[in-house]
Amino acid sequence: MPVESLKNFLDAHQVRYVLTQHSPAYTAQEIAQSAHICGKMLAKTVIILMDGKMAMTVMPATSRIRWDRLSRAMGTDFIELADEEEFQDAFPECELGAMPPFGNLYGMSVYMDEELRELENISFSAGSHSETLTMSMSDYTDLVKPISITEGFVKPSATPPLQRHRLGRLQVHRHA
Repeated sequence: MPVESLKNFLDAHQVRYVLTQHSPAYTAQEIAQSAHICGKMLAKTVIILMDGKMAMTVMPATSRIRWDRLSRAMGTDFIELADEEEFQDAFPECELGAMPPFGNLYGMSVYMDEELRELENISFSAGSHSETLTMSMSDYTDLVKPISITEGFVKPSATPPLQRHRLGRLQVHRHA
């Protein structure tokens, strides 16, 4: 059963969704594999502290945060990953680390990677490590009203902008 408050919220807004049961999975990539969802189509939720206040970031499971870029995009000097102990009480119905990307239900701002807006549907953990929920992206953005950001998220396979190689002496090569 998905988080009861999320289910009630979606039902009250007459939103169609599909709940998928899968074997327990704990990382975004494991969830995508267990639920048979392409990693770039599964949204993962990461809780951050921005200037001391908790906020939610939502990005494709295949992405990671570039803290320097995210800080610049948010216009702040201080952003860090929240410890699980810091936010576990904020999501009383959820298994630790399986929060759905509905910060509005938990009194948090939601910052979403603009790349997700291109998807027709969004899939995400539904409050447990063995359930995902899929709904239309348009319904999600209408209900959550996430703040879209275009910077701060990168794919792990992305070539770093600066690589160093030792060839007799240190040389710096820039990649476009």
